[in-house]
Amino acid sequence: MSRSLTQKILLYVAVAFILVWCVFPLYWAFVSSIKPDQDLFEKNPSLFPKRVTFENYVKVFKERPFHINIKNSIIVAGITTVLALVVGSLAGYAIARLKFRGKVIVMSLILAVSMFPQVSILGSLFLILRSMKLINTYTGLIIPYTAMNLPLTVWVLQSFFRELPKEVEESAFIDGASKLRTLWSIVLPMSAPGLVATGLLTFIAAWNEFLFALTFMQKPSLYTVPVAVALFKGASQYEIPWGQLMAAAVIVTLPLVILVLIFQNRIIAGLSAGAVKG
Repeated sequence: MSRSLTQKILLYVAVAFILVWCVFPLYWAFVSSIKPDQDLFEKNPSLFPKRVTFENYVKVFKERPFHINIKNSIIVAGITTVLALVVGSLAGYAIARLKFRGKVIVMSLILAVSMFPQVSILGSLFLILRSMKLINTYTGLIIPYTAMNLPLTVWVLQSFFRELPKEVEESAFIDGASKLRTLWSIVLPMSAPGLVATGLLTFIAAWNEFLFALTFMQKPSLYTVPVAVALFKGASQYEIPWGQLMAAAVIVTLPLVILVLIFQNRIIAGLSAGAVKG
């Protein structure tokens, strides 16, 4: 057996293993969500459901305000993504194109902010938001979410802006366009892969965030999806509705998977721009 053939076989085996490793949890969640409750506790669970029912999906919305939780997550994650892209675009473009003293220090500080664990600032942030009367409000989540996601947004976008050809921007300047006009009309349309990549990453991070949402949202009607799923209760105090938990996990995960698959080429282009060209 030739060396190249062996390498190909090893590569295919590795890819198959990674694929199964990544896809199997979602598959198992889906299979568990369509099983009757009594089939979830079999001694020898099967990879394929013996009986199929969608009762768990009905109960998720019928017995709980899960549609409200999804709405809360969409509002918070959506506004966070827009704000992070707007502020991150301005900051990233300034770092990539403008010359000013302390640029390295600014980038180091931006990177340092992302290194703080959430729990280390949870108490002080709670006191600040409470003094501003932002507990149990969308704003009380959107502000810290935006702050926590800005470092990634700025880093990715400034790397992408830096690789764009300067000649196009210089032509716009000659025609009398301001820097903001150039950014809006020329740079951002050319940066679609970077914007899509950072936007999706920001949306997913905000959608999946749990600690801040659990602390700052104390009313069930304001719970985001991760908090609502974590606090699912069964008919009794000691019962865990595993079937409904799996159904909820599929409901909130599948749209994100579909979005990533649709925009996978732009995500790869946006994240690899600086690494490949730089």
